[in-house]
Amino acid sequence: MKALVLSGGAGTRLRPITHTSAKQLVPVANKPVLFYGLEAIAEAGITEVGVIVGDTADEIREAVGDGSQFGMEVTYLQQDAPLGLAHAVLIAREYLGDDDFVMYLGDNFIVGGISGLVDGFRAERPDAQILLTQVPNPTSFGVAELDLGGRVVALEEKPKQPKSDLALVGVYLFTPAIHEAVRSIDPSWRGELEITHAIQWLIDQKRDVRSTTISGYWKDTGNVTDMLEVNRSVLERIEPHCAGTVDEASEIIGRVRIEKGAKVTGSRIVGPAIIGADTVVSDAYIGPFTSVSEECTIEDSEIEYSIILRGASITGVHRVEASLIGRNVEVTPAPRHPSAHRLVLGDHSKVQISS
Repeated sequence: MKALVLSGGAGTRLRPITHTSAKQLVPVANKPVLFYGLEAIAEAGITEVGVIVGDTADEIREAVGDGSQFGMEVTYLQQDAPLGLAHAVLIAREYLGDDDFVMYLGDNFIVGGISGLVDGFRAERPDAQILLTQVPNPTSFGVAELDLGGRVVALEEKPKQPKSDLALVGVYLFTPAIHEAVRSIDPSWRGELEITHAIQWLIDQKRDVRSTTISGYWKDTGNVTDMLEVNRSVLERIEPHCAGTVDEASEIIGRVRIEKGAKVTGSRIVGPAIIGADTVVSDAYIGPFTSVSEECTIEDSEIEYSIILRGASITGVHRVEASLIGRNVEVTPAPRHPSAHRLVLGDHSKVQISS
């Protein structure tokens, strides 16, 4: 069995971060979200993995390498434009051959992994198996309709009037039957080959399409709100550890992980939180559910429920919360006189100012 990991999307909902970084590499608890998916695939015993890449191919290749760090062999497959999930299956046809495979969206996060799901699929081999979960906003997802016996009867992509609240999770399992399906469908109104249409084709052809409804934690990390929520979920399970230095004037409370080379002086850190390697925290407060990446500087500031990326500097800022701060960003207070805000912001930025 192989895996097909999709890492080619543009990540428009995470702009401006994704203007310069692949959305799959935005860190959760200081580890790229893509890595959690690759680890889950490896834990399921799958070692041959095709990674679909697009405009951010070089960055994905640099981060993942040949896959040996995950105990797998990675082959990169170029998708020239994001033309849909079924299109990704289409261009991976030669790589996948006649093998069964799991398709995993690289920006999805599932607690508990996929080993049990893969084992069950290997044993029973339906033509396709999808994961579903109840969501409060089904219009934003592919939605499944089940009959009274729990079998999948229809799928619809981002319906205006959903027939259920069961959204498709970004993990799919297929036999080679899916290849005929993706060749048999037409592009949707969005100009994309939708995987929901391909699975619907299998249903219409009376093929064996099954579903598993999961009650565990799942998130599509496509926007800042979901990124922060996933970060919170992961941090809740970290173990306290200190490989850096903390002076006697500092207070560390709860589950806090301090990486090698980090220095904490005159500060209070309340976990769960993680402080990255070679980061300096001085005269600051770091509150719960905060991830500070490597080589950052946090001085005379308060931060809570936030993700701070590599090389960022936050100095003299009274309060930062529910924020995603990009790489090498500098955040400082505005001068008191004249009383004004001075901003240098990239495209698609969002700023809230207390005045």
